[in-house]
Amino acid sequence: MTRTDEPLVLGIETSCDETGVGIVRGGTLLVDAIASSVDQHARFGGVVPEVASRAHLEAMVPTIERACREAGVRLADLDAIAVTSGPGLAGALLVGVAAAKSLAVALGKPLYGVNHLASHVAVDTLQHGPLPEPTLALLVSGGHSNLLLVPDITHDVRHLGQTIDDAAGEAFDKVARVLGLGFPGGPHIDRAAREGQVVIDFPRGLTAGKDMERHRFDYSFSGLKTAVSRWVRAKQDAGEHVPVADVAASFQEAVVDVLTRKALLACRDNGVDDLVVGGGVAANSRLRALAQERCDAAGVTLRVPRPGLCTDNGAMVAALGAQMVLRGREPSELGLPADSSMPVTVVSA
Repeated sequence: MTRTDEPLVLGIETSCDETGVGIVRGGTLLVDAIASSVDQHARFGGVVPEVASRAHLEAMVPTIERACREAGVRLADLDAIAVTSGPGLAGALLVGVAAAKSLAVALGKPLYGVNHLASHVAVDTLQHGPLPEPTLALLVSGGHSNLLLVPDITHDVRHLGQTIDDAAGEAFDKVARVLGLGFPGGPHIDRAAREGQVVIDFPRGLTAGKDMERHRFDYSFSGLKTAVSRWVRAKQDAGEHVPVADVAASFQEAVVDVLTRKALLACRDNGVDDLVVGGGVAANSRLRALAQERCDAAGVTLRVPRPGLCTDNGAMVAALGAQMVLRGREPSELGLPADSSMPVTVVSA
């Protein structure tokens, strides 16, 4: 342990297309270094696993070196190494896990293989301090839309609901493609929506009748995505102008309405007064605004990390690793696997 009694932890994140290396001391972020391969995937309209894996291989050592240089620390100063061991793209995860194992062995430091989704919750501690216990977490990204009850981020994360088809971020990407916008779709939809009006009544999946009874805390965005595609196609077939900004605003409102509505319902049903929103889609300006509005009305405290900490990054992995050390959790074995389908309830491998 460092002389400040706050663990100095390096975190590695390679679950998708971001090579993230973060260094934290206790609950303080020292550096968040990222090398993104998003431009290499843009021409394909989505992430190509093989391309992502090779990009991680090329970026890993330079990104670790840059992180240490900017933080003003040596690898020998570290108290622990943390790495995303799942869920994510198998090949991409393998690169990060192999790098973390190498560092742990070479430096003689404990290794913590942590859950990507739990890390998205833990990163909020770097901005807003320790998490209240319990906390309700809404995680929304390109691959995940989850509602979680979190009594203890280091070992007790409980699944309440998830998407049963497309994740919210995936729907943003697909609708952006339909509207002729760029990849990734989230930022482009967000910008276009600011110039538009919510004038189209797109469907809200799993929010009424028996669907709501069976899937109280689950999400579905496939039907919404299809509804947008059909609406746009009908306009095009009729030779009419497609109001891109209005479609973007109406689609975005349908997504954030359902996300926040169910999150506040989960808070009420579980008697929780604190909501954390994380994941890449948490950078969406309308989601942040509507979540704040509804939390204020319900007497719930909203915690949303700054946009740079919502997208995939190494800081979130280091943050969870530091919490593991602080709470005396056992480190992972060196046989730690890369688990592409790691359950959200498994915080540490």
